[in-house]
Amino acid sequence: MHLSEILKPIVEVGILATAIYYVLKFIRGTRGAAVVTGFFTVVVVVAFLVAVFKLQVLSWIMNWFVSILALGILILFQPEIRRMLAELGTNRFTVSAHQQRENIEMIVQCAKNLSEEKMGGLIAIEQEAKVLETCSAPGILIDCVATPEMLQTIFFKDNALHDGGVIIKGDRILRASCVFPLSQRQDLGSSLGTRHRAGLGLSEETDAVVIIVSEEKGFISYAYKGQLVTRVSEEVLRGFLTSIFVPQVLPSNGKFGFRSLFVKLGLIRNPAEEEMSRSSKKKKEKRS
Repeated sequence: MHLSEILKPIVEVGILATAIYYVLKFIRGTRGAAVVTGFFTVVVVVAFLVAVFKLQVLSWIMNWFVSILALGILILFQPEIRRMLAELGTNRFTVSAHQQRENIEMIVQCAKNLSEEKMGGLIAIEQEAKVLETCSAPGILIDCVATPEMLQTIFFKDNALHDGGVIIKGDRILRASCVFPLSQRQDLGSSLGTRHRAGLGLSEETDAVVIIVSEEKGFISYAYKGQLVTRVSEEVLRGFLTSIFVPQVLPSNGKFGFRSLFVKLGLIRNPAEEEMSRSSKKKKEKRS
């Protein structure tokens, strides 16, 4: 037997397994995950019945239906596909790690101050996807250097700009008083108000990292890739932002590594995503 004939089924199985893995990873946690799961369950059952009982009409219908499946996927997962394509073009290595850490400290300090003063805050840290394109109201152009004092001034309750969100890009405040899209999820607790729904909704539509500070109790939360983590400490917020924005090519032992590259390619998970996943599981366990 020729070597190519031996390798052919191995390669096919490997490609199919990889494709299935990335499809499941892509739809996991999205708003359409339940729809897709139910749809494929129906397809598998119908395909089994067609194969066993030789149902020609159903076979023809399935072949016709699969031909328009791609269009349905594009419509159903339009926000997630746009976010994925935006991430493919992301290049965080153009900004030094030192500058990124300074930006992170500025955000953390602002969140801490807002929390202590119990002033509501909604801060979107823009990455590749343009946050302004998803806003129902573009807000007011600011375009100034971001500082904790400036952000506190914007979110001061007597300020005309305190309602709405702030968009930050790098070390600059781009706009204030923006209206972000609200999440339509039904599993959010009644204690989460409009700010949290707006922060989560923006993270569902873009690749932005959104920091939310509760006005009533001063709790700090963050949303990223359609997941919301509430009531985090200053240290947890700093660690999360560091894992997202600071490149980690060299490990602590000094040996050269490619962890950030593997995260980028999706071969391993970002520590921040793992932490968010664990937090979500813990909350579900408490509810059950």
